[in-house]
Amino acid sequence: MDQTNTKRKIMVIGHRNPDTDSICSAIAYSNLKNKTVGPWHEACRAGEINQETAFVLKRFGAKTPRRCLNVSAQVQDIDIRPVPGILGNTTMRRAWETMRDTQANSQPIVDEKGMLQGLITLGDLAVANMDSLDTHALSNARTPIKNVVEVLGGTVLAGDDSGYFESGKIVIGASSPDVLENTMEAGDIVLVANRYETQLCAIEMGAACVVVCMESTVAKTIVKLANERGCLLISSPYDTYAVSCLIKQSVPVSTHMTPREKLRTFLPSTPVDEVKKVMSKVRDNYFPVHTNSGKYLGLISRRNLLNLQRKQLILVDHNEKTQCVDGWEEADILEVVDHHRLGSLETSQPVFFRNQPVGCTCTIVYQMYQEQGVEIEPHIAGLMLSAILSDTLCFRSPTCTPVDEAAARALAKIAGVEPEELANEIFEAGENLEGRAAEDVFFQDFKIFTHGDIRFGVGQGSYMSEKNRQRAAELLRPYLPEALKREGVQMIFFMLTSVKDQSSKVLFCGEGAEQLIGTAFRCERDTDGSVVLPGVVSRKKQMIPAMLDTLAQM
Repeated sequence: MDQTNTKRKIMVIGHRNPDTDSICSAIAYSNLKNKTVGPWHEACRAGEINQETAFVLKRFGAKTPRRCLNVSAQVQDIDIRPVPGILGNTTMRRAWETMRDTQANSQPIVDEKGMLQGLITLGDLAVANMDSLDTHALSNARTPIKNVVEVLGGTVLAGDDSGYFESGKIVIGASSPDVLENTMEAGDIVLVANRYETQLCAIEMGAACVVVCMESTVAKTIVKLANERGCLLISSPYDTYAVSCLIKQSVPVSTHMTPREKLRTFLPSTPVDEVKKVMSKVRDNYFPVHTNSGKYLGLISRRNLLNLQRKQLILVDHNEKTQCVDGWEEADILEVVDHHRLGSLETSQPVFFRNQPVGCTCTIVYQMYQEQGVEIEPHIAGLMLSAILSDTLCFRSPTCTPVDEAAARALAKIAGVEPEELANEIFEAGENLEGRAAEDVFFQDFKIFTHGDIRFGVGQGSYMSEKNRQRAAELLRPYLPEALKREGVQMIFFMLTSVKDQSSKVLFCGEGAEQLIGTAFRCERDTDGSVVLPGVVSRKKQMIPAMLDTLAQM
């Protein structure tokens, strides 16, 4: 069996509000894993990409990773039982035989396109069979004639079997013609044995259909007369009693099914917690699963919940639980590759953890390519180079190490670009504010940090142009209270970093925010309500450590 098709996908994913390093490291590391382990690793993103990252992906012809905002267990993580659906005009007997053969007590009903129409259970079949006194069952259900032929194992001797029974009742005509004359009417379905006179009487009285039981020999005159009178003539191998029992099982299964709108169904994306709540309140054994468009996929039951397969993750560029994709607690974290401080993330089992004090996660990924002897394609090299230039502010950030610069220079040769020229293009693309909303700019690179019971958020934007930095400050300043409320934190900050001047103007909001930043950096509030921090350009190495140390002392 092809393992590629059976192996579950492993998601390589960065933090929420992903920056260029978060996206590019996910793409580059999933590419490395696919080449060294197997092609079941997928680069994903936990949020929308920003303008800078969009430029980088387009610049090097890379596909935007699939967005995944929640990795909680879903129906698609359960072993969905692929019970085949049957058409609504299928006979009741065929439905029972299918359930018997698949050992399921529920049978989905679909249309010709596979769209879910309803569900029938063994209980529904039992009720229909017990409530079998209605002699108009076939006509009331508009039963296809082919259904009757199928169920009775019959052979059509005369007439057309392409239509439907739309009127008439079922009559047993095993006795004499005299009795038959008093019980049947024109348009009825008559069950007869091998008596010539009874067969003749039924046809002459206008029967819509005559079923000759016990595979009796039918005279040519009877066949000829049936054709002349437009009477459907069927021969069945079963005796009259068996035919009388079987014929009602030719009714279309749609007659007794529970229609889709009355069913409890689930989508592949339905959270398992929601499924458990529904299953705890009802006695149904099986529940259909279908797509958003209504296409039937299979059935699940309570037993399937025992075989839940948790999503598998490799985290890059973060190890803080506040920065993880929603639902990470319900997933299996296999690896972490990061360059930040050790955070609050906890795992249920040992994981591969690689953390180095460098300026960019892609620097670490580059080392792993080198260690495993895997050739780096030019477009992958371009992505990793872009991430390093972005995170290190083109080698100006104090987080930049000689290892970062050496990796960037090597990657630049593979990608065939000049680092400084590419850096200018990247920063210009990222700082373009035309047509952008304050929310978009604020959360393009935003992270939440914790210290004890205190939660605070810090966003950052880098600008080559002082004019653009001032425009960004004017756009973001009135938005701070809304951002504070949206994120549910006590304090919120935004670093407007000048790449050329190597300084940051910091906007802030929230109770204690001014005191925290003033104490941490021994600075005072400017006339425009911000603080200017000369030489501070790194959130990871300068801003956050100083603030956490201050909180510890306070």
